[in-house]
Amino acid sequence: MLENKIKNDISDILEVGDFILGSKVDELEKKLAEYTGMKYCVTCGSGTDALLIPLMAYNISKGDAVFTTNYSFFATTEVISQVGAKPIFVDIDPKTFNLDPELLESQIKDTIDKNEFKPKAIIAVDLFGQLADYSKIQKIARKYNLLLIEDAAQSFGAKYKDKKSCSFGDVASTSFFPAKPLGCYGDGGAIFTNDIKYAEIFKSIRVHGQGTNKYDNIRIGLNSRLDTIQASVLLNKLTIFDDELLSRQKISSYYSNSLENLLETPYISDENFSSWAQYSILIPDELDRDKVIEDLNKKGIPSMVYYKIPVHLQKGYEKYGYSKGDFPESERYGISAISLPLFPGLLPDEQVRVVSVLTDLLESISQELPR
Repeated sequence: MLENKIKNDISDILEVGDFILGSKVDELEKKLAEYTGMKYCVTCGSGTDALLIPLMAYNISKGDAVFTTNYSFFATTEVISQVGAKPIFVDIDPKTFNLDPELLESQIKDTIDKNEFKPKAIIAVDLFGQLADYSKIQKIARKYNLLLIEDAAQSFGAKYKDKKSCSFGDVASTSFFPAKPLGCYGDGGAIFTNDIKYAEIFKSIRVHGQGTNKYDNIRIGLNSRLDTIQASVLLNKLTIFDDELLSRQKISSYYSNSLENLLETPYISDENFSSWAQYSILIPDELDRDKVIEDLNKKGIPSMVYYKIPVHLQKGYEKYGYSKGDFPESERYGISAISLPLFPGLLPDEQVRVVSVLTDLLESISQELPR
């Protein structure tokens, strides 16, 4: 069994004492690069650092503008602020939850016209497992000579046509947080590139800006090394990862086929294969989402709300003066979206019960509304 194999491998690591950036890390980096079709993979301590390190490597700093979605985990924007740059928010496409390419170009043009910050980069997030619209975003990045970073924290394993997640843009990053499609037993992340120059810079930054040895520090860096135990866990889980993706796909298809006439289910374009990090639905505006969640919980059905408060309305960004209504789609999803249980081991009868309980609840609540 996989669990026993992981335990045995961890025991071997403890016996040898090969804890940090050991041989298993090298092996993992090679296999991840091969899996994604990229030349180089550099692991690091977290998905957040996997975003921060490229910004540092490309010298994004004060006076620069980085364009990204405001409907994502706080880390996507946080790293922009950490290097001193200005995050420029772009609302989402109401069909996909992902950054809207047309609004992206509009924000870039507006930033150029204002001439207050210099456009330098785009961080496109593959939300809930579906790839952003890179066919359009890549053209925009080239048009304005911007660095394109793919935030694939939730999309590892996803595909657009035959091209896999983590192979779009100039750089891609992913996360191995336990809740992610490919998760370890703690924190971990990885960066992908086809440029050996930047691969070496990423490696330097993750170890305090190290040069030829540990006491040769040639740049400001971080302490962001992946430990060998996490690498071992990921190597083992990678052997069953494609099967788990297919399981997620089957569960999601069952949910969508069962619920599509009742509420707004996720839209996945024909050429996209989602890794289904989450299965998120929109509760109709006339219903109370909190009541739906409470009633589901009473019936033993867990659910989650992600990004209840979009980043532009978070206290950490109040200095920019954003208000409610500035990004209507992100705000609508913030008050309407919930995610249903979705993991490879979810049994068929459990899936049926999720759909049955949710259907009954929505119909019951709807009947209670004033007519």
